[in-house]
Amino acid sequence: MAARDLAALAALFADESRAAFLLALLDGRAWTAGELARHAGVAPSTASEHLGKLVAGGVLAEERQGRHRYVRLADPGIAHLVEDLAARSEPAAPAPPRSLREAGAGAAMARGRTCYDHLAGRLGIAITEALTERGLLRQDTGFALTDWGLAWFDERGIALVRKGRRPVARGCLDWTERRPHLAGIAGAALCRHALDAGWCVRIGSERAVKVTEEGESALYASLGIAPTALR
Repeated sequence: MAARDLAALAALFADESRAAFLLALLDGRAWTAGELARHAGVAPSTASEHLGKLVAGGVLAEERQGRHRYVRLADPGIAHLVEDLAARSEPAAPAPPRSLREAGAGAAMARGRTCYDHLAGRLGIAITEALTERGLLRQDTGFALTDWGLAWFDERGIALVRKGRRPVARGCLDWTERRPHLAGIAGAALCRHALDAGWCVRIGSERAVKVTEEGESALYASLGIAPTALR
């Protein structure tokens, strides 16, 4: 990559409205231009201009269904980059919440959320640490599932479908916990299983998730995670 290409990519992130779009799209869903415009508090025409630049730069992928235009993050690598930048740019002393609603939403996001297609927050960290302590995941030379770890996923019917160049396991720096949580194919598969099996449910309009009673029991039985660590 030439220096000008790196500068051009960085410039796509260097706008507050575009940054708001990218953070919103970390929920893994496809959003319309209108939805993103309302989320960022900008005019629809302004949102369309920004989205055009992000699509042209390969940061977003565009889908059209009839008259509707949807955009999503181009791939997991972009999601990882956005989350990593968010973690590194978080101020040491964040501004206090402006309302009880904002405080509640922030607490829910810190407790557990999705980061594109894997689990993050205290929930994601608790799972990552439990996998590591039980010898299912190694972090000493980068993230890697052990043979026991592969067997753990297989025993629970959590398929690790390998396609493309995405690694089976990788660390993603958590922007609230400042420690890495499990991403990659394994992280995405575990998140999908947790939602499909009813271990977690989405709450609110953000990326926050809540562990259910069934999930608390399952995570304690399979990984020894105490329910109090998930609340």
